[in-house]
Amino acid sequence: MKFSVTVTLKKDVLDPQGKVVENTLKNMGMIDLKSIRQGKHFEIDINENDLKEAEKKINDMCRKLLVNLIIEDYKISKI
Repeated sequence: MKFSVTVTLKKDVLDPQGKVVENTLKNMGMIDLKSIRQGKHFEIDINENDLKEAEKKINDMCRKLLVNLIIEDYKISKI
């Protein structure tokens, strides 16, 4: 079973890398850009046939290593 995990900084956390990308794009003439934030994306293929059990294992992976729960949020999607 394959899953996608998208990790983003929480809304109230400053994103200096996203700000640099935003400013660079605006300097390149993309003046309609309102804002941009940077994140991480993981594609995880897990050897599990039960959907609920697979989601539980992916959630454990996120909480134990992939996500800094203090400053990041995450979303799991089956692909």
